[in-house]
Amino acid sequence: MALDTTTYSGVFVFTYTGQTMAKAKGGKREALARDGALNPHPEAVRDALFADNPFFDPADLVQVRYEMVRRHEADGQAISEVAARFGVSRPTFYKAQAALATTGLTGLLPGQRGPKGGHKLSVEMLAFDADLRARTPEMTMAERLAAIERRFGIKVHRRSLERAVARKKK
Repeated sequence: MALDTTTYSGVFVFTYTGQTMAKAKGGKREALARDGALNPHPEAVRDALFADNPFFDPADLVQVRYEMVRRHEADGQAISEVAARFGVSRPTFYKAQAALATTGLTGLLPGQRGPKGGHKLSVEMLAFDADLRARTPEMTMAERLAAIERRFGIKVHRRSLERAVARKKK
């Protein structure tokens, strides 16, 4: 997501680069979903500002998290109260606070979930597989996976091995 920020008299103004968010192709919610910034639980945001002011959108995850952290830091409101009003846990508040402090607004965007890479396949397993392929190129993928399971006692998915071999080639 491309966000430009400008500060006027201590107030941040956010602009969605290239077009206003409301006129973004497919509407604001579709643009937020496409960019990974759609709040999965907008109904949990019970803050009065998000209920009374049309500028504040509970579906905008970045705006919700930013305002939540600002409420604590600028207004001095208690973390437990702010977290409850914005529909998150205290650990989620602390995570948003740290992300905003270290990386700015982009830190408030959700990151990639799940494992970031292969976690079962060790360097030794990949070396063993490379040796198998070199010694017996006619060996099928199923046979290689069975050999890895026999040798290391770990069952590896076919696609995991394919991805690891492709990463190694790069």
